[in-house]
Amino acid sequence: MRWGLTGAAVAFLGLMLILPLVVVFATAFSKGWSGFSAGLADSDSFAAVKLTLIAAVISVPLNIIFGLAAAWAIAKFEFRGKSLLITVIDLPFSVSPIIAGMLFVLLFGAQGWLGDWLAARNMRIIFAVPGIVLATVFVTVPFVARELIPLMQAQGREEEEAALSLGAGGWQAFFRVTIPNIKWALVYGVILCNARALGEFGAVSVVSGHIQGVTNTMPLQIEVLYNEYKFVPAFAMASLLVLMALLTLVLKHWIEWRSARSLAQIGSGPDRAIAPPR
Repeated sequence: MRWGLTGAAVAFLGLMLILPLVVVFATAFSKGWSGFSAGLADSDSFAAVKLTLIAAVISVPLNIIFGLAAAWAIAKFEFRGKSLLITVIDLPFSVSPIIAGMLFVLLFGAQGWLGDWLAARNMRIIFAVPGIVLATVFVTVPFVARELIPLMQAQGREEEEAALSLGAGGWQAFFRVTIPNIKWALVYGVILCNARALGEFGAVSVVSGHIQGVTNTMPLQIEVLYNEYKFVPAFAMASLLVLMALLTLVLKHWIEWRSARSLAQIGSGPDRAIAPPR
């Protein structure tokens, strides 16, 4: 039974995960390195990579700030609307990205609630870079906060209160006590947030307008190239996303290993302290 279940699991993973990865890289390099590099050297593809990185560079820091603030407030304080705030943080997990994109269109589009106000000031959100960034921020909101909230709730407020009682200010307690205690969870949340920002398709597809060279991110550009039967360029760009995903996976396991090692060292600290001298 054990070998049968193990074999079934390995076969499933090989068929559903390993084989598609092999196909992606095999197709990307089917015409050699020259074909691979030519597919990525296209101006529209380069613009898609640039826009994807811009969206990630803007959305990830914003989510770090929001995630830290929300987790600190939820874990360390009691206030009205606390349950509502937790529900709102989880909203992007329960709402389809397509619906999220439609909400931005209804709000900021030409026929939306703020469409006339934005048009009068020559401000463009939908079918432009700001819409891409807003959609990316929305779908990545929960990742940092959701990694920090359980850990900060488990740690409690004793260490911060001790620091304050010894004369530390609020910001000193935050940067010297809170941040060191949550650094690995914070890094882990940032990695997941960045991975989602790079690979988001649904919400970005709705607000982008699919303007090649302007509002197409990497996932959207892959779809365009594939639909135009440009398989090598499409899979070349897909291989870049795969490499980013693999790098994210490696960083994830490294963070988990470092976090477990740190906890083990903390747990063994008292034992070393009371151990008799040799």
